[in-house]
Amino acid sequence: MVQAKKLTLYVVIVFVFYTIITSPERAADLVQVGFEGISSAAQGVGDFMTELVN
Repeated sequence: MVQAKKLTLYVVIVFVFYTIITSPERAADLVQVGFEGISSAAQGVGDFMTELVN
């Protein structure tokens, strides 16, 4: 089971490097979308907590 997790991790890392090397613009877009999603989620939690306190 541990070796399967290691293999999966290596495959994901290789895929990420392959994506970055072959199309850096697309990789940058994906990172930007990810950070925008995290930012929106944090904003939503903040708004919820503010409304909860008021």
